[in-house]
Parts: sequence; C-alpha cells; structure tokens
Amino acid sequence: MSALDTYLAGFTEEPGFLDYGAFGPMSAAVAAEMDWQREVLARARFGSTAALLEQDGRARAALADALGFRPDQVVLQPNTSTALMHAMFGLTGGILLSPAEFPSLPFAAVRAEQSLSVTAPIWLETDHGRVTPGQIRDQLTSTTVAVAVSLVDARTGFVADLEGIRDVIGDRVLVVDAVQGFGAVDAPLELADIVAGGGQKWLRAGWGTGYLALSDRAVERLTPVFSGYPGTSEEDVIPWDEVPPPIRAAAAFRVSGPDPLAAARLAAAVEEVTEVGIPVIAERVAENALRVIELADEYALTVVSSRDPAERAGIVVLEPDPDQLTALTAALHNQGVAVTSRQGRVRVAPHAGTTEDTFAALRAALTDYATSGRLR
Repeated sequence: MSALDTYLAGFTEEPGFLDYGAFGPMSAAVAAEMDWQREVLARARFGSTAALLEQDGRARAALADALGFRPDQVVLQPNTSTALMHAMFGLTGGILLSPAEFPSLPFAAVRAEQSLSVTAPIWLETDHGRVTPGQIRDQLTSTTVAVAVSLVDARTGFVADLEGIRDVIGDRVLVVDAVQGFGAVDAPLELADIVAGGGQKWLRAGWGTGYLALSDRAVERLTPVFSGYPGTSEEDVIPWDEVPPPIRAAAAFRVSGPDPLAAARLAAAVEEVTEVGIPVIAERVAENALRVIELADEYALTVVSSRDPAERAGIVVLEPDPDQLTALTAALHNQGVAVTSRQGRVRVAPHAGTTEDTFAALRAALTDYATSGRLR
C-alpha cells in the first residue's frame, strides 16, 4: 500500500462530512497515537512515561520539516489564537491587516493596542476580504512594521499569495495564520516570519494542537510579553529561586510546558502528511473542491468563492437566493451532510479523503433542494 493509500484509508468519518473548514475528524493514525498515549498515561509503568516527555521534540521536528523552519524555531501552543496573541503582543509598531480576517487576528491586534499601546492595527481595505499583494503594496505606510494575513480566508476560501506579499513588504515581519490551510494547501510558508496554526482542521489532529514558528528575524524583533518559566531556556531546566529573563529564541514564547498527548497527536498528523507530501494532498483537495463546484453548477447554485485553482483551497462557498437558504440547509441536514451555514452562505469543505458516498449524499441533498421548488 502506498503512502497516499494509507493516508486516504485513515479517513474514517461517517459519510456526509464536508466541514473541514470548521474541524477535521481525527485520522486513524492520530486516533491510534491517542490510544497508546492514553494507555501510557493510565498505567504509568515504570520508565514508560519517558516517552511522553519526548513528544514535544517530536512534534517540533515534524512541524519544522513541513513548514520549512528549524526545530528550535518552533514552539507548541494550546491553539492558534494563543499563538497569534504572542505574535501581536510582541510586535512594536503598526500592523497592516484586514478587519475581515477570522476574529483571532484582529482581536489579537486590537487587544495588544489596548493593553500595551506600543502597536496599532492599520486596517487594510480589501476586495470582499480577499487580501492581495497589490492592495498591501498600495496601503503600506512608514509606520508599518508587520503585515498579517490568513493563508486561507475562512469565509471565501481565498488563498493568499505569500510570494507576492513577501515581495512587496520587504523586510517587514510577515505574520501568517495558517490554520485554515496547512496540511491541504501547497504554500511557501517558509517565506513567513511568523506562522501560527493548529491541527484541529485539515491536519485532523484534534483540538489543543497549536503551534508557533518564528524566523530569526521575528525572534529578534518580537518581545516575549507572555513568557513563563519554560521560556528561560531551550532545555527542560526549571529556574528555582530566581526569575531570569526570557531566552532569545522561539522557546521564550512558552507560558507552561506542552501537553504531551496533544503533542503526540500533532506529531502523528504532521508526519503522515509529510510522508505523503503536501503537494499530493493539495492536488486531491483541489480535485474534490472542483467536484463540489461542478455539482453546484449542475443545480444552478451560485458559487461566490474563486474558481481559479491558484486562488482556492478546499473551501467552496455557495450563496443561494435569500429566500432559498433555509430550503438548502434543510436539504443538506436531511441527507446528513455536514457543512457550515453562516451570513447567508453555505461553506462546503471537502478533504483529500472525501468518499464517493459523501459526494452521493451531497448530490441527493441538492436534488431534494431542487425538487422542493427551487428549479420549478
């Protein structure tokens, strides 16, 4: 069995799940990892708990390989939002970002301004939330020290052009919220200075699996505002009877020790993705997203997300007539199709392992929607 076949066999969710933009059911590899970790934790056989302490390094090594960073540039976090708080509170100067980003980014920027008054959001004007290099270039100011963007926009599925953004911002700090794309989008994340994300969506690692990757430039320019005792050394040294300053490294952005079970789940998820190759997975995701678009066209549903393969990931956004939204969501619900319905739109998010049974359920739901009066 090839690595891709093994990866695809690890999709064990019930048919009808098309909501990876919200969360991803754990893969078989991650579930197996959790089972043996639970056994170790429950029984605590003599010497066995040492394996738990190795999971932080294992996860950081796996992330570094996949993201294009060094292991010492990666630190585990409880979630994406916490990682972004570290980044925004650590910057000094103006941060250019769109107010239409998923709330984790603008909230972190505004809370940092309100609390420390050493940074301030500079609100980027966009085309319906789509952040492009041209818009950023035209709105950079002399006070802009950083640009923050989502790898994939949560509402439109639009994929940011990281190469183009890197070109126009020069040596300013580039912050990327990668949670909505890492593991399903082939993107040059190594061009970013700060990558924040979590494994609960496309990586299928479950919640509590956040991470923060910092380039050497980011480490030099950021202040580790929230830095606990593990942030004083890259080694597991507890600084008894003193409070030394944070180390000048990504490790400074730790408040406490990582959850070894979460680290193990994240490591297993990233390792299986790396084994297959993100480009291979991204191609499958793109093919399945195209199938959703073709079904939407067949049933005369308006697709408002991009049709350009270079601009879309695994998210397809449908916008029925306002008076037909309830009929569409009801049809999807009745066929057991899991999607996200929000602000008058329906977000459909397949993954590489989405099955024929799931596409059949989607077709059945759209047929029900059509015959309920939509196309009469």
